[in-house]
Amino acid sequence: MSKKLKNERSCIVCRSRKLKNEMLRIVRYNDDIKLDYSNKSDGRGVYICKSKECIEKAISKKALNRAFKTNVAQKVYDELSEVAFD
Repeated sequence: MSKKLKNERSCIVCRSRKLKNEMLRIVRYNDDIKLDYSNKSDGRGVYICKSKECIEKAISKKALNRAFKTNVAQKVYDELSEVAFD
């Protein structure tokens, strides 16, 4: 069994574990959901691999809706899409 690192996080799409600075963080604070580029914003955060495949799958499957148990605004998915295609 591998040793769990303190700053290791799991991708909500592919479930692979990586260091959190290698992943995108999306945070929900109150009713506001946004991409957290600083990785330090308050709120509940979920992580997605920075790979184009994971981001595309998160958008197509509406993975953030499931992770946050709410309907996430399309503008959040649009911003996530911009990150994937930069």
